[in-house]
Order: sequence, then structure tokens, then C-alpha cells
Amino acid sequence: MTFQQYVATQSERVNIALHRLVPEESCAPTIIHKAMRYSLFAGGKRIRPLLCMAAGEAIHPNAPGIEDAACALELIHTYSLIHDDLPALDNDDLRRGRPTNHKVFGEAMAILAGDSLLTLAFQVLAELPHCPPDRTIRIVAELAIASGTVGGMIAGQVHDLEGEHMAPSAKLLDTIHRAKTGALLRASVRIGALYAGASETQLAALSDYGEHIGLAFQIVDDLLDIEQSSEQLGKTAGKDAAQHKITFPAVYGVERSHDMAREELSAAHRALEAFGESAHWLREIANTIVNRTH
Repeated sequence: MTFQQYVATQSERVNIALHRLVPEESCAPTIIHKAMRYSLFAGGKRIRPLLCMAAGEAIHPNAPGIEDAACALELIHTYSLIHDDLPALDNDDLRRGRPTNHKVFGEAMAILAGDSLLTLAFQVLAELPHCPPDRTIRIVAELAIASGTVGGMIAGQVHDLEGEHMAPSAKLLDTIHRAKTGALLRASVRIGALYAGASETQLAALSDYGEHIGLAFQIVDDLLDIEQSSEQLGKTAGKDAAQHKITFPAVYGVERSHDMAREELSAAHRALEAFGESAHWLREIANTIVNRTH
């Protein structure tokens, strides 16, 4: 199977599960379910679910029901995008090549759609049908911490907002992105590993991998914002500079940022050495994260 075939197969697996887990548009109140589904099925790359399932495969080749745990990550990610795009935050009109949620459904409904996806993510985890209770508890805690205010996604968003009024620095950049982007990517790997029954040694190695690909992802994201067009990205290009965001190119320059992304990729590969062929897809995902063009 090629990597493209693997991604297509796994993405379809996630999409089928999401359709099952998220209320239909016809379910009352219909407007909120339309808003949730509008952003959820807007053509995202499903990187976080893919990481979750690939990490599970590195531990156990056939962990039944892992796609539901992977869906919880996509629900959280999509909620964060809806809220990020709101006028009070990044004030963006374009996401994944389509008008942002609040442009279609209004600000109030977009806020509620994000809230609903966040809430549903934890319901999905609480109802995992094939996961032992002790693992479920760890997975719920993992996602909550990665999404929260102490080193998690919300903390990163706060630091990012505050950083718009500060001079760029390597320390602040690291603080922002290890939390805003890196925490959920790392959690994606850890949740897949926990679901599949990883040992503490295996979990530590996969966490290390997650740290490196999380940083690589953000470096490349920052570079794409200045190197690609809005049409290529599916979102507004050049927003980081316009909003005085603290980014890797702003702190390190473009050439050094490219080098850093490659260094993080190498470190991610090294973290997987003990897994051999079972981590093949994790290696391919890391390669794709660093070499992507949108």
C-alpha cells in the first residue's frame, strides 16, 4: 500500500466514524448540527486522527475501535479552528478554501458550534466501546490537559494573543507553539499509544516523536504562511506578519527555519528506531508534515 492509499483509507475510516458520532443536520436543533458539520467535513487533512491510529498500529496492529478515539482529536481540533477564526481572535474569512464558520452561520452560532464539538469529544471518549476503563480515564485526561490552560492548546492561544504586542523572542516562540500546536499533536500520538496498550517505555518514545513532529509542523506552517498563496493554503496567506505574530521565520529567518524543520524530522525518526517496521506509517506522516506545500 502506498502512503497516499494509506491516508485515503484511514481518512475514510475517520470520516465514516465522524458521520456516525456527530448528529445529523436533520436532528434538532438543526442549525447547530449544520454549523458543526460544515467545519468538520470541510476537507481537513485529518493529521491528528492519522497520528493517533498510526501510533496505535505501532503498538498493536489491530486495535478495534481506535478510530473513535481518533475522532475525538478531530472534534477538538475543529472546535479550535472555528474559535480561532472569530473576529475577537484571528478574524479570518477563509478556512480550508471555504468561508469561515462565523461568516456562514454568524458569530453566536460559530461559538456554539465550537463549544458543541468540544463537548462531544469528551462524550465520544467516555463511550469508547472497546477500551478498558483504566485506559479510557488516561485518554480523557490526556486530551483535557493537551487542550487546556497549563501547557495546552488554550495556553498557547493566550500566549499567541499576548505575543502580538511583544518583541519576537526564541523563548516566547517556543512557549507559544509547544502549547498551541504541539500539545495536541503530541497528545494524538500518546492517545493512540495508550488506546493500544503501550508500555511506559513505548509511550515515552512515542511522546518524544510527538514533540518533534509537533514542532516541525508549526515551523512548516509558519513558512507556508509567507511562501504560499491563499489559494494554495486554503486560508488567508500572510496573516502572521499582518497581525505581528511571533513565528519561526520572524525569529530565526527563513533559511534557518527550513533547517530546523529538517532537524526536527530527523529527531522524530530517531525516536522511532526501537519500533522497527511497525512505525512505518508514523515515519511517513512525519515526512509529509515537513515536506507539505499547503
